[in-house]
Amino acid sequence: MSTTPKRVATRAATAEPATELTLLDISRTCAVQTDFILELIEEGVLAPLAGSAPGSWRFTTVQTRQVTVAARLQRDLGVNPAGAALALQLLDELETLRAQLAASALDDDSGPSSTRSD
Repeated sequence: MSTTPKRVATRAATAEPATELTLLDISRTCAVQTDFILELIEEGVLAPLAGSAPGSWRFTTVQTRQVTVAARLQRDLGVNPAGAALALQLLDELETLRAQLAASALDDDSGPSSTRSD
């Protein structure tokens, strides 16, 4: 199933410049075959930052985490790339919801205190 990429990689704000990796770089870094990365791209898990052909594609260091998690899901649980895409999407949603909950808790703590009269 070939779909448009659904995931958006975000870069953490750091003092060091973001490193862009080639297809071979990310393959070596994550210890996976390039074919596995190509399957992840077809499933919409990854979207190359630049380039129109595999030899010119560029990936972020953040995307290495996505590839690593997908590889572990496949290796440890037998999940196929489509299943890995779904799992990564759900993990992202969970992370977003946790951040919203934490932000909401901070808002509640810093808001005006209400007193009840019984």
